[in-house]
Amino acid sequence: MKLQDNSFSNSPLQGGRPWVERNGFRHWAMAMLWIVAAFVLFQITATIVSIALFYFTGGFDSVTDPTELLMERLDLLFIGNSTGQILFLGLASYLMAGLHVSKSERASFLRFKKYKNTGVMVGLTALLFIVVQPTVWYIGYFNSLLPAPEFFSEMQQSQYEMIEGFLTSDGVLLMGLINIALVPAICEEIMFRGYVQSAFEKSWGVWPAILVSGLLFGLFHLQLTNLLPLATLGILLALVTWLSGSLIPAIIAHFINNGSAVLLGTYYPELAFAEMSPETAPPIWMLLLSVVLSILLINMLYKQFQKKNANGIF
Repeated sequence: MKLQDNSFSNSPLQGGRPWVERNGFRHWAMAMLWIVAAFVLFQITATIVSIALFYFTGGFDSVTDPTELLMERLDLLFIGNSTGQILFLGLASYLMAGLHVSKSERASFLRFKKYKNTGVMVGLTALLFIVVQPTVWYIGYFNSLLPAPEFFSEMQQSQYEMIEGFLTSDGVLLMGLINIALVPAICEEIMFRGYVQSAFEKSWGVWPAILVSGLLFGLFHLQLTNLLPLATLGILLALVTWLSGSLIPAIIAHFINNGSAVLLGTYYPELAFAEMSPETAPPIWMLLLSVVLSILLINMLYKQFQKKNANGIF
């Protein structure tokens, strides 16, 4: 039996067209609006939750200096931050996908999929994000030479000092891995490689979506002095997601990248938080090896992509 048109009045789809198109929006424009909205809502939520935790744990009673309070209870800030990420970067981005596709297509749109070769893709991607680190370091060093507003440099330095103080405290490794590695790996991948990249692909195609979503991922972190390495990692994650057709490799790679930083900051803070300079740089031969191995691994990922498409691996 054919349903009347008004039966779809509250549905994302009407007449086979998604809500975004039916209301005159572009897929990419809706994704851009959501990036801004998600950032604001995430920050507001993180702040409210952190303040509430400070209040209920008696933090405001024992410390009068706000800076001292932040340094002493950075764990509460991390909890607030993770709450905002889960609610808006993760769950709300999942719901936003329903404006672009039907409910039955949402999992495919967000790449909540697993193929027969996903395990191979995960292994290759994990190796890629290990061997690419010297290249990322040099990109970061080049970025540090570029002029940036003093405000951003001071803010980033302050963040590094707070994180260093937290990671070098006793008994915080598990909390660091959860809040710095696990939660961002899942939530940021759902938003950027799941929702944003797919929305851009519907408007612009694959390669512009990979490049632009990677750049936006770097900008989202508000670290101008670290923008280029973040954008590079974002582009690699986007590429891997497209080649694999699944979010799983990107989530694992994101966790490895952030988790290794947590471990390094915990056990070798003098290396993790060392100022970038030619003296602290990896040797040139390591950079060259990193570039060569990264290209080889990307090529292997592409061959897996071709094999999946040719043989219909599902």
